[in-house]
Amino acid sequence: MRTAKHATFGDPAEVLAPVDAPLPDPAAGQVRIKTILSPIHNHDLWTVRGQYGYKPELPAIGGSEAVGTVDALGEGVEGVTLGQRVAVAGVHGTWAEYFTASAKGLVPLPEEIGDEAAAQLIAMPFSALTLLEFLEVKEGDWIVQNTANGMVGKAVAMLGKARGINVINLVRRDAGIGELETLGIGNVVSTAAEGWKQQVRALAGDAPIVAAIDSVGGTASGDLLSLLGDDGLLVSFGTMTGEPMQISSGDLIFKQAVVKGFWGAKVSAAMPADERQRLFGELMRLVITGAVQLPVEAIFPLDRIGDAVRASLAPGKAGKVLLKP
Repeated sequence: MRTAKHATFGDPAEVLAPVDAPLPDPAAGQVRIKTILSPIHNHDLWTVRGQYGYKPELPAIGGSEAVGTVDALGEGVEGVTLGQRVAVAGVHGTWAEYFTASAKGLVPLPEEIGDEAAAQLIAMPFSALTLLEFLEVKEGDWIVQNTANGMVGKAVAMLGKARGINVINLVRRDAGIGELETLGIGNVVSTAAEGWKQQVRALAGDAPIVAAIDSVGGTASGDLLSLLGDDGLLVSFGTMTGEPMQISSGDLIFKQAVVKGFWGAKVSAAMPADERQRLFGELMRLVITGAVQLPVEAIFPLDRIGDAVRASLAPGKAGKVLLKP
């Protein structure tokens, strides 16, 4: 079968290559899935660089999420049928024609959700939904996030709107405002504009900003902390700059603020099954009704993995880059 594999850690556009590999057999409790589409996530690329929380044994096939059809059942698997269309995330080696996954992690898909949305349904949108739960925010609350034009940022904005939460969305380029407005996302502020913090405070008015989501790190973390009200929560979701968070001890002390880290895979793994099912049901309803949109920038074959990576890293994307075996 065809795969996108890397034998060393490094620049994903350079070390990933189309390589043939043996067809995997599902172990007990697993299924084999024939891949339809698989997205390129930032955490996939950090994994290829060898700089993520999970470091695979080399050589390794990239990818961690996909939509596909069940092709074979391992010993003891029940409640799953051959040919069933499913989504799965938090697995390894989805940038291939076939991969294996635990049967317990499969998400059966309704016909109303197309392949392009299904391919990116779990890792980013579900992480965004569990992130909102993690913040413990309620209808009418105000929160702020940076990198709002990223896939998680867009999902947080759309999910927050559906829940009646006021989300202030920070982008680093003025052009990012229009990109979000085309998706019906409002309260967008460009940090490239002079006086942008005053714009943020004007949007919230007299209401305190109770939580902030930081996906940048560096000085951007301190900027978000400065916008929080008393007893506010600053959550580190990612570090686009690769720099340590730089925050003011004064803001932290006098606001009695709390700083927490959020790793979706760990939070999801600890989630009770009924809670997980409830959130997936909410997410699917919102995707089906169009309240949450999951646009696609481009689809590449595995043999063009280098071009696909470069497209995924390009600024100003309208949506996710997907791989199609």
